[in-house]
Amino acid sequence: MSDATDTGRFLRLTVDLVVEVLDVDALQAAALEEIRDPESDLDEAERAEQIALVTSDDSGAAALQWLIEPDHVLALVEHVSEVEPREAMLGVEPSDGVLEDEEEDEDEVDGVDIADDDHDHDHGEHGHGHGHGHDH
Repeated sequence: MSDATDTGRFLRLTVDLVVEVLDVDALQAAALEEIRDPESDLDEAERAEQIALVTSDDSGAAALQWLIEPDHVLALVEHVSEVEPREAMLGVEPSDGVLEDEEEDEDEVDGVDIADDDHDHDHGEHGHGHGHGHDH
């Protein structure tokens, strides 16, 4: 039997996603609304720290990170019954608007064709609920 350190049993997913912030003020307002929610798991010192972090970040990265639930990241594989998510980490940082690894063909990632026209399921918006109890 293999033990928990058997790397053959674990896969690390790497996803780069560039988004354009259309309204930084609205993005920050949405994050601040969640931070100020009395149901959030923040004490007053943590709440003040998070408010300062979101309001001082002109890029909107801190606000967006606040608005993305850990379950949203795990949802990438929730429909795959043959795997079980073990750990997820999310980072949001400013970008110049272009994915950094331009050497790879845009339709191919590590030898896997991601622009397959015969791909038979929709990757459009999925209805993810927002049960907010952040542990930021």
